Amino acid sequence: MSTTTIRLPEELKAKIARAAKNAGTTSHNFILEAIAEKAEMAEQRNDFLATAEKRYAVIVESGRTIPWEDMQRHLKDKVVGKKTARPIAKKLAR
Repeated sequence: MSTTTIRLPEELKAKIARAAKNAGTTSHNFILEAIAEKAEMAEQRNDFLATAEKRYAVIVESGRTIPWEDMQRHLKDKVVGKKTARPIAKKLAR
C-alpha cells in the first residue's frame, strides 16, 4: 500500500475527528472511506453519462423515441399493478 500525504485545515481535521468518533472508526479509516465513496460516485456518474450518450445516439440515428407523456402513463400504470403494453417509439417531432 502506498502513502499519500494531505494537508488538512485544522477545522476540517477536527470535523473529521468528530465524525469518525461518532461513526465508531478512526479518522484515517473515515478519510479512506470518504475517498473511496467519492471515487465510486465519479465512476458511476461516468458510466451514467456514457449510457446516456449511447442511448441518445440511437435516438438520433433512428429518429424514433417514446414521448415522455406515453412513458409516464405506462410507468404510473405499472406502479399501481395495472397491466399495460409498453409504449411504441414514434418518429421524433422536430
